[in-house]
Amino acid sequence: MLNPGSSFEEIPTVGPTMSQRLKNLGLKKIQDLLFYFPYRYDDFSQISKISDIKPGEVFTVQGKVQLIKSRRSWKRRKMTITESMIEDETGPIKVIWFNQPYLDKTLFPGDEIILSGKVKMDELTPEFISPSFEKVKKDQTHTGRIVPVYPLTAGLTQRQIRYYIKTALPLAQKIEETLPPEITKKYTLMALKKAIMQIHFPDTLEKAEKAVERFKFGELFLIQIQALQNKRYIKETKSPQIKINDKIIENFKNSLPFKLTKAQLNSADEILKDLIRGNPMNRLLEGDVGSGKTVVAVMAMLNVIKNNFQSAFMAPTEILARQHYEKINELTKGLDIKICLLTRSLIKLEKEEIGKKEILNKIKNGTINIIIGTHSIIQDAISFYNLGLVIVDEQHRFGVAQRKALRDKSSEKHQLAPHLLSMTATPIPRSLALTVYADLDLSIIDEMPKSRKKIITKVVISDERGKTYAFIHDQVISGRQIFVVCPLIEPSDKLGVKSVKQEYEKISKEVFPDFKVTMLHGKMKTKEKEKIMDQMKNNEINILVSTSVIEVGIDIPNATVMMIEGSERFGLAQLHQFRGRVGRSDKQSYCFLFTDSDSHNTKRRLKAMEKSQDGFKLAEFDLKMRGPGVLSGLHQSGLPDFKMATLTDVDIIKKAREAAKDLTENDPHLLKFPNLRQKVDNLYKDIHWE
Repeated sequence: MLNPGSSFEEIPTVGPTMSQRLKNLGLKKIQDLLFYFPYRYDDFSQISKISDIKPGEVFTVQGKVQLIKSRRSWKRRKMTITESMIEDETGPIKVIWFNQPYLDKTLFPGDEIILSGKVKMDELTPEFISPSFEKVKKDQTHTGRIVPVYPLTAGLTQRQIRYYIKTALPLAQKIEETLPPEITKKYTLMALKKAIMQIHFPDTLEKAEKAVERFKFGELFLIQIQALQNKRYIKETKSPQIKINDKIIENFKNSLPFKLTKAQLNSADEILKDLIRGNPMNRLLEGDVGSGKTVVAVMAMLNVIKNNFQSAFMAPTEILARQHYEKINELTKGLDIKICLLTRSLIKLEKEEIGKKEILNKIKNGTINIIIGTHSIIQDAISFYNLGLVIVDEQHRFGVAQRKALRDKSSEKHQLAPHLLSMTATPIPRSLALTVYADLDLSIIDEMPKSRKKIITKVVISDERGKTYAFIHDQVISGRQIFVVCPLIEPSDKLGVKSVKQEYEKISKEVFPDFKVTMLHGKMKTKEKEKIMDQMKNNEINILVSTSVIEVGIDIPNATVMMIEGSERFGLAQLHQFRGRVGRSDKQSYCFLFTDSDSHNTKRRLKAMEKSQDGFKLAEFDLKMRGPGVLSGLHQSGLPDFKMATLTDVDIIKKAREAAKDLTENDPHLLKFPNLRQKVDNLYKDIHWE
């Protein structure tokens, strides 16, 4: 007997192969099917008379099969054409399907069927070409109703996924409600069981919208509760009181070869004031590419060190951890500070490689002040002497469970929780940040250093390629280096976009055969990637062809050209991140956005890159044009993966926040609602660690 926890193989017609295809969509059990939502609907509910249909529009008709037959195409021997004549009381219409020879074994003269699809004109006669169809029955699935359309994977069709979901739907009655009844009543939300039914096979589009609203509210409600719990935990938790050491801060500022911006100074001031409090700092430092977040973070770490505490600095990848290690060493040159690099493949102290056992002992006895590495530095068998501050660069949020784990291993001497500073280079519009980071204080560096030259950005269409290649050639001849970014690693006919391997072959053999061209992508081993980045830094590579692996943090001051293939495939925030890989010195830099798209919206989006260098404005523009899913980097910044909600659902967000506040004020630990508590506990439990 089927139940929500059953495996897919228990559904009739689902064998091991189809089960694997469903797993490729991230679905593991039958219950997952119930929460695998359509991304749109086709409204095939209005049945028209055949005499009323017009070419060029989508229609649904109901009639009897008069005849049906299949034949081989004389033009293409491998193609089968199935032709049928369907008739209602107003007349007949011709129907054609391609490569579905089984249809004349499925449909027979006299069968009553419903057809939905676009009508085309064949000479003077309208006809359906490859429409959706279904025999008339009490409860239609694929036509004659509002039909769900789902994301698919290779080897899976809409008809199949609809069948599997419809088979699983009765099990919705066994799914327990998570929202308290007073909340569903107050906000007139659809009950969970009904919402599951209506989101998949809605009676009306209005009911589909109500079901969508129910799931959006549910997601946002959980996030707001989690944020409130995080806030409460922080309020009840003790942290080191880090006093401001004005002397070390002033000396550090005076040692810098540049002047800090007003935004950097304001952010540093906010962070230092947080550290004085006896509760954990919980702040997000948000700054555009190249705005100088690392310098602000170093000021905080220096203050922590002068108060006899350690700092941990975590980066999402080994390459970035290594770059932070080198940059922070450079910024603190001459100061009596011990900084180590600790990753799975590389351990360094004072620029020298060192054994893991020795480095762990030095961290434990407090010899090392700053520990830089990937997220494994708070996972492995590392004990800190006196951890006072954790800085997280991109990638993760910390829920209550992660904070407790940090507190438990933060010191050999006490159980104080370290302060937490999260940093992101993704320009998230302020409204979004305040919405989702409800438990975080926000500092924004919205000002660029005065010395930075504006990067000249140009959209390049097909006819202008040759001219642009000639310009890039001159840049290399003059000693500059080039980045080329492509959307994929392997070729993909389906998407029709340039891959790194294709582009590498073309650039190295056809366009610039005289230059040293190298390829970089995420599937390479760490040592290989590090070797390539060292070669790039030492100017041993002229052109680096890469995937989006270079999006964050790669610092090559001599690189002056960023060339992006298939630029329409990226969101503006991500394009802006790529652009930030150049313009990191006093040399004039350029960004070329290559596109073959004729779409008006694409041109409008890409032209925005030509006009603006402000990442925050570009993120706002992209949000309006394409929605929040395209703000690349949001997932890295710890935003949850919404199934239904978007960050533009302002009204629902407000209601969810209000409901969460009301509920937790009376029942902070959700003792009356165990199902809801379990959902909240699971929300950030499965944080991905590198």
